Amino acid sequence: MSLDTRNILGVDVLSVTAPDALRAIDAAFDGGAPVLVEFLNSNVSNLAEENRGLSEALNAGIVLNDGIGVDLASKLLYGRFFPENLNGTDFVPWFLAHTTHRFRIYLIGAGTGVAARAAESLRRVAPRHTYLGARDGFFSADEQAAVAAAVRATGADLVLVGMGTPNQEIWAHTHLMTPDGPSVFCVGGLFDFVAKNKPRAYQWVRQIRCEWLFRLVVEPRRLWWRYLVGTMVFIVRLFRARFSS
Repeated sequence: MSLDTRNILGVDVLSVTAPDALRAIDAAFDGGAPVLVEFLNSNVSNLAEENRGLSEALNAGIVLNDGIGVDLASKLLYGRFFPENLNGTDFVPWFLAHTTHRFRIYLIGAGTGVAARAAESLRRVAPRHTYLGARDGFFSADEQAAVAAAVRATGADLVLVGMGTPNQEIWAHTHLMTPDGPSVFCVGGLFDFVAKNKPRAYQWVRQIRCEWLFRLVVEPRRLWWRYLVGTMVFIVRLFRARFSS
């Protein structure tokens, strides 16, 4: 299956529809080796420029496009938008509901009890999988290897990691992606949303690609730098890449 990819400021991103992404990921799972699935938005791109570990993790996995920033980057660099916005909050539950595989799933991330509630929500969306357990995503650097070993010991073949960028990508790439380890989706804030710990934007807001603005209004102190300053940084990086000789 030949798939189009577009390099967005150093990261190769699949340029596919959701059904083609599903088939590509399922085919990768069929290969037998662990698969790392990640999502690139403008904030992740900015962080990857400064963080070599994150950049290496992104380039070791299957990366999908998330948000209007990388969509505009695709238009500027390649003359066309991505076929579809494949943000993790929508794509991951949809993938679990439609994949041909039956997974043994473990969830790690978010605050106390959130991942467990997210597991129950995902069980309703995709009941044929086995949900082995969940835990929060707060542990020290000294505990990283031990937590990864405990996750592998559950027998999970798919781990959903929602600890925020760059922690989730680097931890998954470093500690879970071993030859006999599980596959991983790095899911960002998915657990908070599916557990209804945080509100999603209205569907019409998402359709006009303004969910970022809704999130900024809901969490201004946490997100103002990312969406206001970070967006400008991303635009400057993008224009430098497009127009540098």
